[in-house]
Amino acid sequence: MVPMYDQAIRLITDAKKIIVIQAENPDGDSLGSSLALEEILGDLGKDVVLYCPIEIPKYLRYVNGWDRVVTDFDVSADLAIIVDTAADVLITKVLETPGVRGYLESHPVLVLDHHTTESNLSFEHVMLSDDVVATSHVVHDLATAAGWAINEQAAEDMLIAIMSDSLGLTTQNVTHDTYHVVAALHKLGARNHVIEQRRREYMKKAPEILAYKGELIGRIEYYLDGKLAVVHIPWDDIQKYSDQYNPSVLVLDEMRLVDNVELAVAIKTYPDGKLTGKLRGNAPIAEDVAGFFGGGGHKYSAGFRVYEDYDTIMRELVTATDKALKSHGETQA
Repeated sequence: MVPMYDQAIRLITDAKKIIVIQAENPDGDSLGSSLALEEILGDLGKDVVLYCPIEIPKYLRYVNGWDRVVTDFDVSADLAIIVDTAADVLITKVLETPGVRGYLESHPVLVLDHHTTESNLSFEHVMLSDDVVATSHVVHDLATAAGWAINEQAAEDMLIAIMSDSLGLTTQNVTHDTYHVVAALHKLGARNHVIEQRRREYMKKAPEILAYKGELIGRIEYYLDGKLAVVHIPWDDIQKYSDQYNPSVLVLDEMRLVDNVELAVAIKTYPDGKLTGKLRGNAPIAEDVAGFFGGGGHKYSAGFRVYEDYDTIMRELVTATDKALKSHGETQA
């Protein structure tokens, strides 16, 4: 066994039933990593339950097996594995589910993540993280270190996760190691053209979604001489459109393509006072800005969740972005 994987391998080896937990904002990486773990650990004879506190969004349903993710927490599991986050604020719904915090405080918990933000989970856990493009890369390396078989479906799940988080291997944190893992997954039978064909079918937009995208683009506001682009997505929009398509996904990449933009942020507001931010950067500051609000992520992609009014958050967002940009500029100088 490779030393850095010892604890994780031991926890999994000792467990009979494992619950794999996604945060309340599931994405291609968290879903793909969860499904890959189900395959790998299932082949080891483990009983695996996939859990997420919300229904898997429709735009992710091109991923085979998404319907095996349940919204009921199984407290009979003897190990919990949290994927793709190490922040309390991003599993608020999980922790607020009756009995779950008590479970996490009294059972072994393994966290698999690829974000560089230090864990602030409020219960004991074993952390296995690496500064790689996706959590599924960590899953691949763990399985390889342990000598566990990776079947064809697990390979596809991990490739989906990597392609999702790297935007098709185009983000700045893609490295030669990413390509090595992708090549290994291809050798195991994963085929990106097959995945992409399914994804494109599910990504097709109804005419009203395309019209809504135009509305969102018209709402984008710019700050700090155009370096910060922000779009606000209110609760009415979330209710109306999110079941068909994630509103923030519609425009964030378009925002990053605007001249002079260094950070694009989509802010959603909810009736209970919750406010979430999804950050995508051209400059490596997304993690720092999200961290200002207690969130996390990595340099070019991050998120946060707070309970403050929109105007206050906007003032703080501008301040945090300005500070991060100046710090980055000083580092580059």
